[in-house]
Amino acid sequence: MLPAAHRLRSRDDFTVALRQGVRAGTRRVVLHWAQTDEAHPTRVGFVVSKAVGNSVVRNRTQRRLRHLAAARLPVLPADGGLLVVRALPAAAGAASADLAGDVDRGLRRLGLTTS
Repeated sequence: MLPAAHRLRSRDDFTVALRQGVRAGTRRVVLHWAQTDEAHPTRVGFVVSKAVGNSVVRNRTQRRLRHLAAARLPVLPADGGLLVVRALPAAAGAASADLAGDVDRGLRRLGLTTS
């Protein structure tokens, strides 16, 4: 579970991350990162559109992505930032290992992790 302090909920924060941040895309996800000067810890949000599938598929995909993001919180910068993970239609049928690999690849491309 993603801790409440690390959840991105505000529409304005999503807008900042999507429009002003940098992005890195893979086959299954696109990650958007915006550095902030706020005292908040890094916050993570998810965008899973209807193109991914019906509500059951979208919710399952979002739960899987949330689990992956929660496991990667310790390696993300602690000084504040906004990370939005946008699922592409290929994320719906992907194996968990493939989805995790895409998230890790995106984080490396953004320069957020070295591993």
